[in-house]
Formats: sequence, C-alpha cells, structure tokens
Amino acid sequence: MGKFQEAVKEYKNILVVGVDNVGSNQMQKVRIALRGRAIVLMGKNTLIRKIIRDMVEGEKLTKLEALLPLVVGNMGFVFTNDSLPEIRKLILENKVPAAARPGTFAQKDVFLPPGPTGLDPGQTNFFQALNIATKIVKGAIEIVNEVHLIKKDEKVTSSHVAMLDKMNIRPFHYGFKVTDVYEDGTVYAAAILDMDENTLLQKFFAGVRHVAAISLAIHYPTAASVSHSLNHAFKSLVAIALQTEITFAEAQKFKDFIANPSAFAAPAASTAAPAAKKEEAKKKSSSSEDAGGGFSLFD
Repeated sequence: MGKFQEAVKEYKNILVVGVDNVGSNQMQKVRIALRGRAIVLMGKNTLIRKIIRDMVEGEKLTKLEALLPLVVGNMGFVFTNDSLPEIRKLILENKVPAAARPGTFAQKDVFLPPGPTGLDPGQTNFFQALNIATKIVKGAIEIVNEVHLIKKDEKVTSSHVAMLDKMNIRPFHYGFKVTDVYEDGTVYAAAILDMDENTLLQKFFAGVRHVAAISLAIHYPTAASVSHSLNHAFKSLVAIALQTEITFAEAQKFKDFIANPSAFAAPAASTAAPAAKKEEAKKKSSSSEDAGGGFSLFD
C-alpha cells in the first residue's frame, strides 16, 4: 500500500500492463530490464482500487480516478519518469515462446507448413479430424498444402493444441502487454505511442479541416473557419466589382486583365523571343560542327 502511494508521488507517468500467462521468472527479467528507469507494481485489484479511492478522497488527488476503470483482470502498473515509448519497447521485448493452450484466443494466425511432419502413418486421424490433406511418403505423413490452422483472435481448441504439440510448434509468445497510458491525469490507449510527429500533425490538421467545414456549413465563425470566410468574402467583392463600376485596389488588377489581356502576355512573349533566337543559333552551330567546319576529310 505504501509503495503504491510513494510511486504515485514520485513518478508522473504510468503504463498499465496486462500480465496474462506471465510467469514469475519472466516478470523478474522485466524488472531487471527496467531497473533504474521504472518500477513494476502488482497487487490485488480490490486493494489497488481502495488505495486509489483513499488517495482521491484523503489527498484530493482527483486525477487518479481515471485509473479506476483500468483495474480489471490480471494487470499491473509500471511507474516511470523516462521516455514512455522507450520503456514500452523494453517491456515488449521481454517475451517468451509458448505453446498454444485450449480455451485461449490466438494472438496471431497460425499456419502448418507443407512437407514432411516426421509422424508415422498411424497418426493420420489427427489430420483427418481437422480436414488437413496429407499423403504418406517414405513411411511418414506429409502435409500436401499449407494449412491455415488457427485464425487470429479465434478460440484455440484441444484439437489445435494436440496437432501443434505433435508437430512441436510453439506459435505464440507471452509477455507483458501495455494496454493504456496514464499521464498527468489523462488516460489514452498505448497505441498512440506508436504515432510519430508527422502522424499526429496530420490527424490534428484533419480535425481542423473538419471543424472549418462544419463552421462554414452552419455559418458559425470559428478560428478554423475565419480565413476561409475572409477568402470567400474577397471573392464575392471581386465578383461584384467586375460586374459594376465599383472598384478597389485589389479588384482593379482583375479589371485591367479582363480589359487588356495582351498587356499581361507581352512580357512573356518578349522573353520567349530571345530564348528562341539562342536555340536557333545553337542548332546552326551544332550543324556546322557536324559538317566538319566546312572542310573535307581529304583536304
């Protein structure tokens, strides 16, 4: 109880982690990897909730209330003042391969590769139960085509486990799973840590564009839409000026262009003429060089 309270006061960031199927040896390796940079605290959920509520009521740390909905299942806390992406990377690197277990959900797609299995023909019933096409080659079972045995997030059955055990395949990895991040009273999904600065800016400006579009649609001015409103207003004023005798400095440029377009095209034509002359002179020079400068090879 005291450790949790001290950690909350000492560290400003908390990673909420899931620890399903994590053994004590693996947990110790994670603690060693984080030594000096973060600490791992585990405890009974009921006790953790009580501590948080006491700190909210007694010490007026109302920001901690955001942690209460996260205290569910096999979970723990990683307290740190270090870089959150780096700490998360260290945590996720500590994984151990594990066999499939019946009743769990597949972490990823599991495939059986085609080719020899090393099993004798007497064990074909396992393959038949799962509708896996096989053949007997040199006294051993051979899988004809690659088989998609388990789909991601699908429930693993005892038949799947038996098949993978027979083939000595350990398809999954178990370790800490970082689910959420608590940072100064704000809780957000750990997946946000994967976003770089460019991605965050893109999402931010996409939101600004949506706000501007809504503001323009309902004719409600906001900081995001004011520049667009001014632009539309300017276009309307120029359109009115072109249809009437009314004018102003910015609109006069458009009126002058409509009245005499050639005046604006003349500079472009005059600059193009010297360039054309230079190109023609260059062609003449190259043609004279190709002709040998006017002399025959036998002169």
